[in-house]
Amino acid sequence: MDSPPQGYRRNVGICLINPSKKIFSASRLDIPSAWQMPQGGVDEGEDPRSAAIRELREETGVSSAEVIAEVPYWLTYDFPPEVREKLKHQWGSDWKGQAQKWFLLKFTGKDEEINLLGDGTEKAEFGEWSWMSPEQIVELAVDFKKPVYKEVMTVFAPHLQ
Repeated sequence: MDSPPQGYRRNVGICLINPSKKIFSASRLDIPSAWQMPQGGVDEGEDPRSAAIRELREETGVSSAEVIAEVPYWLTYDFPPEVREKLKHQWGSDWKGQAQKWFLLKFTGKDEEINLLGDGTEKAEFGEWSWMSPEQIVELAVDFKKPVYKEVMTVFAPHLQ
């Protein structure tokens, strides 16, 4: 699938791993119990790979990272009705869910580079962050994202050993 299905917002997900093969995850400011990997929308005419690098910098301040793999197809999840309603007001458009292109990036910097205020171009999304195992990543994700997170961990498993 080269392009995402109709009705889904084009999005990228970033699985950032450190030298110990732990994965970056952060808690959402709006739902502190929900932890997630960085993700964000793809701008009109933007290449997903460029969007992943931009979103990582915007959300975490990290620019010391290199892409080492990508999921070769789009993964989708549907928004639960209450989330869909909230986002309809926030975004001004009604999406069924998100179609995500996932990238695995190797963090080449130091932890001090991570700044949850991001690069200052966008409003902060995260409260705390941690390096986690693939199992923790899936376990702490919100229910509607768990199937996508499981698939991402499966595709990237050879790099996470």
